[in-house]
Amino acid sequence: MTELQRNKEVVLGFLRVAFTEKRPVDAFAEFVGDGYVQHNPHAPAGAEESARYLAGFVGRFPELRLDVRRVIAEGDLVFTHSLLRLVAGARGSAIADVMRVREGRIVEHWDVVQEVPEVTVSGNGMI
Repeated sequence: MTELQRNKEVVLGFLRVAFTEKRPVDAFAEFVGDGYVQHNPHAPAGAEESARYLAGFVGRFPELRLDVRRVIAEGDLVFTHSLLRLVAGARGSAIADVMRVREGRIVEHWDVVQEVPEVTVSGNGMI
């Protein structure tokens, strides 16, 4: 397995444990490294604080589903493009996550979130 593929597996593992299995604190413990830097404007700095924040978020939405549609790796960065639905039947939000992976651990995170509109001007979907 190449380093790029290993990095993808780290990020996909984190997302699976945090969102599918709904165990964000465990996801941080297993996949996040020392000196973690968080760029989400709603989440606090640091791994422990971000883990608590994400646990609270996931806990508020028992029907939450994250469907990762694309994964791209370049250098130490892994990009995912996903559909997040907080409740069943919702259109949801398109999510673009960027995570820096070093020595098999996530050390930095950025994300962009946009609600999926009912209709797009182009006629093309967001996901």
